[in-house]
Amino acid sequence: MPIISNPSTFLCTKHFIFCGNDILLEESAAQDTPLSLRSLPDAGTMQRCVELQVASDWYEEPDLDYSAMMLEKDAPLPAGCTCIPLRQFFWDTLAQDEQQCGGLSPLGGIAARAHGFLRLREQYRYCPQCGTLLQVHEHEAAKVCPKCGRMDFPRIEPAVIVLVHKGDEILLVKNKNRSSNFFGCVSGFVEHGETLEQCAVREVQEETGITIQNVRYAGSQPWPFPDQLMIAFTADYKEGEIHMQESELDDAGWFRRDALPEIPRPGSVAYNLISGNFR
Repeated sequence: MPIISNPSTFLCTKHFIFCGNDILLEESAAQDTPLSLRSLPDAGTMQRCVELQVASDWYEEPDLDYSAMMLEKDAPLPAGCTCIPLRQFFWDTLAQDEQQCGGLSPLGGIAARAHGFLRLREQYRYCPQCGTLLQVHEHEAAKVCPKCGRMDFPRIEPAVIVLVHKGDEILLVKNKNRSSNFFGCVSGFVEHGETLEQCAVREVQEETGITIQNVRYAGSQPWPFPDQLMIAFTADYKEGEIHMQESELDDAGWFRRDALPEIPRPGSVAYNLISGNFR
């Protein structure tokens, strides 16, 4: 779909303004339940960000009727706006009955696309084939090399996330590389030459020493932090004792659902798995 880079006016009806992994909302609508189109900043707010030179990049995708903007790091928020984590936006744009089914709302899905494409525009600057400065493609959500014609689309990294059941307990792990103290599900990137199910078995085995069986697809969710597509599975314990991969984990254990440790916040794939929201 055609992209309009750095427009001087904003004609679409949906306006997404990001500050890192946060998304801006109108202060007056930030407590709406669920969040909706009226919760987003208007075209005038985007225009002011351009005029004040606090935006690092912006574009429009008219076929999907949205504008997207990334603010400069440490830029002040526009007057009348507040910000929340994008993962919280995914959750808060769902109605209560939708929250019990996992996945994203249509508005959340477009926000994920917008954030991912802004990251592509930021990170992919030179052609990996010939080194020429890339240009935005006129008709596709992609960058193109004006010299060799190579096209680069937004990068998507498939990753599996697995909730393992053992009787009335579930396997949860604490990742070493996260600053928060929560326990989540085993997860990892898919490698070349393996199926999603094989990846699920391998990741659980590598990280915990546990062998699993009856791997079942549960759902999926875009996760643009920066470019994952999370594919969720449930599985049953088969055999083995927990032996942590110490380079990856700080802790791991079996937990009853009525005695869970701190778990990831709503809006995350792990929360949906642990809460049984994927259906």
